[in-house]
Amino acid sequence: MEFLNRRTEIERLQRGAKATGAWLGVVSGRRRIGKTRLLTEWISGSDGVYFVADQSAAGLQREYLSSALSIRFPGFDQVRYPDWRTLFERLAADALSVGWQGPIVLDEFPYLVQADAALASIFQNWIDHGARQAKLRVVIAGSSQRMMQGLILGRGAPLYGRGNEIFTVDPLSPALIGEALGLHNPIEVVKAWSAWGGTPRYWELAQPFGRKLDDSIESLVLDPHGALHDEPIGILMEELPPATALRPILDVIGLGAHKISEIAGRLEQPATSLSRPLARLVELGLVERQGPFGASEKSGKRSLYKIADPFFRTWFRVAAPHRSFLAKAPPETRVTIWAELRDALYSEAWEDLCRMSAARLHRSLPLVGGPWLPASRYWRGNDPEFDVVTRSIDGAELLVGEVKWSETSFDRRSLERLEQELVAKGVPSIVNAPSVRVKRVLFVPRCRQGVELERAVVVTAQEVIASFAESVPGVSV
Repeated sequence: MEFLNRRTEIERLQRGAKATGAWLGVVSGRRRIGKTRLLTEWISGSDGVYFVADQSAAGLQREYLSSALSIRFPGFDQVRYPDWRTLFERLAADALSVGWQGPIVLDEFPYLVQADAALASIFQNWIDHGARQAKLRVVIAGSSQRMMQGLILGRGAPLYGRGNEIFTVDPLSPALIGEALGLHNPIEVVKAWSAWGGTPRYWELAQPFGRKLDDSIESLVLDPHGALHDEPIGILMEELPPATALRPILDVIGLGAHKISEIAGRLEQPATSLSRPLARLVELGLVERQGPFGASEKSGKRSLYKIADPFFRTWFRVAAPHRSFLAKAPPETRVTIWAELRDALYSEAWEDLCRMSAARLHRSLPLVGGPWLPASRYWRGNDPEFDVVTRSIDGAELLVGEVKWSETSFDRRSLERLEQELVAKGVPSIVNAPSVRVKRVLFVPRCRQGVELERAVVVTAQEVIASFAESVPGVSV
C-alpha cells in the first residue's frame, strides 16, 4: 500500500537528521500502527542504517546488528563482539573516524533489553559519551509501551532526559481510509472505519477487496485461516511482558460489560482487583475509560470502559464469541454472524467519529460555533443522556449533540422531530444554562439537500469525515 501522510512525524524525525550534534529520537506506538514503515520511509533517502530486533538471544542480536552496520562500515561484521559495550564503542570509533553521523534506527529496542538487562545502562553510557563524541543521530523505537516508558519516561529510567524528540505514532486519520480502499461514499468510509480503524496494516490487507466490506470481513476475520482471525491474541502475546492474562477483560467488555462492577461480576472477581489490568489495557491503547462530561478525570466512580480500537471491538463482538461456530461453518454461514452485528458496530463507530470531529468542525462549518474542546458523552442519574457535549475554548458556548445512524437519507420531517427531542432535553444539569449560549447539533449520515433547521445545525458524514482532512494535505473527501 502507498505510504500515507505521517507528515508531522516525518518532520519531527527530519529535525534530528539535520541536527549538527548528537541527537536521540524515541518513537513508540502499538503494534501494526506503522512505526516500522514510518522509520524505513524516513531513513530510505539517507545514508543511515536501519535495524529491527527480534526475540533472539543477545549474542545473535549483536551479530545481526553488526551485519546491518557492515553496509556502512565494511568488515564490521568480521568481529565477534562479546558484549554490547564493545560493539557500541567500535561503532562510535568507526563513525568518528569517517565522519559518519547516521542516522541509525534501532527498531523494537525493548527486545534487545529483554535479552540482556545490562544493555539499558550500557546504552545510556554510550549515548552520554561515545555517541555524543561522534555526533551520532540515533532513533530507538518499540511497540511495548510499558518497556518504552520504563526506559525513557520515568525519573529512574536509564534514558530519562536523554531524548531530544519523543513521540507516539497514532492511528491514521479517518480521512485517509477512503483513499486507501478506493471509497468515495462517506457512509462507506464510516463502515470501513468501524471494521479497521486507523491501523494501516489492516487497510493494506483489506485493500484488494475495495468496497466489498462483507467479503473482506469474512475472508480476513471470520475465516479460521484468515490473516486476522487470531490477530488480537497474537498482539497480546507479543507484548512485553505478554498481556494474554488481560484477554478475559476484553472478552467481557466486547460482550457489553462497561462498568467496572459489571466487568468484575462477569469475571467473578472483586472490582478492586481490576484497577491495574484495566490501567494496562488503557496504556496499550486497547481500552478507553470514558467519563461523563463535567466529571473529574481522576474520579472513576461513573466511568465506563470500552474497547478503543474499532478492529478489536469488531473482533471481540463478532469473532471471539463465535470461534467454535466459525471453525465449522462454510463462508456463506459465517458471514451471517457479521450481518447480524454489523449495524450496531457501524452505529458505535459513527458516534465515536462524531465526538472526535466536534473539536474540528468549526474550521469548515462556522454555523456550529466554537472552537470547541474535545467532546464527551453525558449521563447522570435521571438526567437525559447526550451523545456529544463540549464547551467552547472560551467557555461561553455549549455544544450538545444527538447522533443517529441510518443508511437511509433523513428527510425534513425526521430531522424536525429529532430537533424537537434535542431541544426538549435542555442541557446537562451540571451546566449553568443562563450563562452559556447553547449550540445544538444533529449528526446524521446523510440528509436531503437544502434542509435547514431553526434551532439545530445538521452535520452529515461528508462533513464529519472532511473535518479530519483539515490536517491531511492533499486529501479530498
